Amino acid sequence: MRTAEFDYELPPELIAQTPVEPRSASRLMVVNRQTSEILHRHFYDLPAFLRPDDLLVYNESRVIPARLFARKPTGGQVEILLLRQRGQCAWETLVRGKRVRPGMRLALLDGPAGEETGAKAAVIEAGERGMRVLTFDRPALALAERVGVTPLPPYIYEPLGDPDRYQTVYARKPGSAAAPTAGLHFTPDLLLRLRKMGVRSAFVTLHIGLDTFRPVDEEEIEDHQIHTEYGSLTPDVARQVNQTRLAGRRVVAVGTTSVRVLETGAQQAGAQQAGAQAAVRDQVCESTCPLQTVAAFDGPTDLFIYPGYDYRVVDVLITNFHLPRSTLLMLVAAFMDKELMDRAYAEAIRERYRFYSFGDAMLIL
Repeated sequence: MRTAEFDYELPPELIAQTPVEPRSASRLMVVNRQTSEILHRHFYDLPAFLRPDDLLVYNESRVIPARLFARKPTGGQVEILLLRQRGQCAWETLVRGKRVRPGMRLALLDGPAGEETGAKAAVIEAGERGMRVLTFDRPALALAERVGVTPLPPYIYEPLGDPDRYQTVYARKPGSAAAPTAGLHFTPDLLLRLRKMGVRSAFVTLHIGLDTFRPVDEEEIEDHQIHTEYGSLTPDVARQVNQTRLAGRRVVAVGTTSVRVLETGAQQAGAQQAGAQAAVRDQVCESTCPLQTVAAFDGPTDLFIYPGYDYRVVDVLITNFHLPRSTLLMLVAAFMDKELMDRAYAEAIRERYRFYSFGDAMLIL
């Protein structure tokens, strides 16, 4: 499938520069996949479209102050974006600066034009388009919490007065370079309303990294290689999901990151069941091969979802409006049918919805 099919023209003024207040006052486009009906509501209307015993699955990853500044031995300054941890002190990063080569040692600063902190980082690998692997002389997360800056997407130019507005209200596990933005619309009050009506909650983790910042450049989307990101689906959450599916209830993914964790869990379950069935091929394996939709996992995922993918877990999706040519847009097209998605996006532009990270939301039923 051609990447150009996922391009669209967006008036620049529709790129949301600041979040709305309160969070749940953002608009909500409701799209019914069965009838192709499109409704226009607000996010605080979400409970009207959910049912008791629906299971909402949230990504509880927390954005870290992942933007660091450093000085080269020559005196030139570079900017570092922490993307994925490889160990206690090693990180995959994006580095903005000229001639940052393996073997170079960088002195970390306490701000964009700050003084040296005493911390150092060494470049150990160089990749394409600014990709670098750095080793720090101390734990980088603790350093980032002290001197780092919360990174905002490159299409946001307005300064963010309150860094917590780029966090979900339930964010708990530090590790992301960008927020799981579908969750930014939830308020404590809305979460309480959902709980009181019998909607259940589960939390997974996906630490958002490199592919959030890069469009698909290949002519054919099948040729794109998505980078791995750390994900976690605990045994308790896997049990919740499996019980929900077994009871015929709906699994509602809050954001594309939750989708990737859930569908990775489905792949893990498929692999485990195939292995168990092979081990007892000539026996009845009702107890040995329990029916499960997802299995727990903790580790990297490189699942790339695009049209043609067969969803195994997610019944309903809450998401924002995504960038052209992005893997996120392709994931949504695989969930709702690309023709319907194109129509919904065209209507969102006509109706002046706000797009991207601080923009409005879509509920796909």
